[in-house]
Amino acid sequence: MYFCGVNKGIVYIVFSGLCFLVVNFFVKILGAGPEQDIIDNVQVYPGHELVLARSIVTFVISWSIIRYRGISMWGVNKKWLLIRSLAGTTALTIFFYTIHHIPLAIAIVVQNLSPIFTVILAMFLLKERVRTLQWFFIVMSFFGVALIAYDQLGHGDSNFGEISFFWLGMGMVSAFISAIAYTAIMKLRTTDSPIVIVMYFPMLAIPLMTILCFFEFTVPQGIEWLILLTIGVFTQFAQIYMTKAFHQGTAAGIIPFKYLSIIYAFLVGYFFFGEKLSWTVDVGIAIVLIGVLSNGFIRARK
Repeated sequence: MYFCGVNKGIVYIVFSGLCFLVVNFFVKILGAGPEQDIIDNVQVYPGHELVLARSIVTFVISWSIIRYRGISMWGVNKKWLLIRSLAGTTALTIFFYTIHHIPLAIAIVVQNLSPIFTVILAMFLLKERVRTLQWFFIVMSFFGVALIAYDQLGHGDSNFGEISFFWLGMGMVSAFISAIAYTAIMKLRTTDSPIVIVMYFPMLAIPLMTILCFFEFTVPQGIEWLILLTIGVFTQFAQIYMTKAFHQGTAAGIIPFKYLSIIYAFLVGYFFFGEKLSWTVDVGIAIVLIGVLSNGFIRARK
C-alpha cells in the first residue's frame, strides 16, 4: 500500500523513528536538568524514574486495548514472556542512563548493535544459520565501536569527557540485553499476541522501578508532568508504527529507513545539545551503521 506514492511501510518506520527521537530528546533533557538550556527550571531525573513513567503510560494504553479485545493479559508462554520483560526493562533502564552520560548519536548507534547480538543469540537459541559474510559485518560493527572507544581514551577532539568510555561499555551491555529481549519475541511470535508481549513489559517494570524510586526519586513539577507523559505516549506511538511498518512492507525494504534514527540523533545532538564529535567518532559511527545495515539486509533476504 502507498501514501503519496511512497510505500506506507516506509512512512510508518520514518514516523516511528521520529517518535523515538522525541522520547530520547526529552530523556536527554531530564537527565541533564538545569545543565541544559533548552527548557528552563527542569530538575534532574534518574533513568529508572523515566522508565517507570513510560511503563505506567504503556500499561494504561495496553490494558485498555486488551480489555477492549477481550483477551487474557497473562499470555501462554509465560517463561519467555518474563524473560522478554526482564531483559527489556533492564536494557531500557541502562539505555536511558547512557543517554544521560554520552552524546545522543553515540548512545543510539551503540544501541543499534542489538541486531548484531540478536544474530549471534539466534544462532545458539533458535539454531539459525549465520553466513560467512554476516560474520564479516559483525566484526566490522565492533571495529566501528573500537574507533569510538579510541576517541574516548583521549585520542580525539570530541567535547565530552573520558568518563563516557564507561558508558560506552554500558551501552553495549544494553544492546546485548536488548538482543535477548528480541530473541524472546521471536520465540513468542507463534504463541502470544503482540499486545500481550507489550503488556508484560510494564507489568514487570512498574514494580521493579518503583523499588528503585525509593532510593532516588524526583517529584515532578509543572511542565515536567507533560514531558513525562510525552515520553510515555510517544513511546507507544513509536512501537505501534514500527509494528505497522513491518506489516506493510518487506524487512529488506524497511530496515534501511529504520537506521535514519542515527542521523536524527546526530543532528539533534549537534544543534540542540552542542555535541561536537571528532572525525574518529564520525567514522566509527559510519562503520557501525554499514555493518549493522548490511547484516540486516542479509538476514532479511534469507
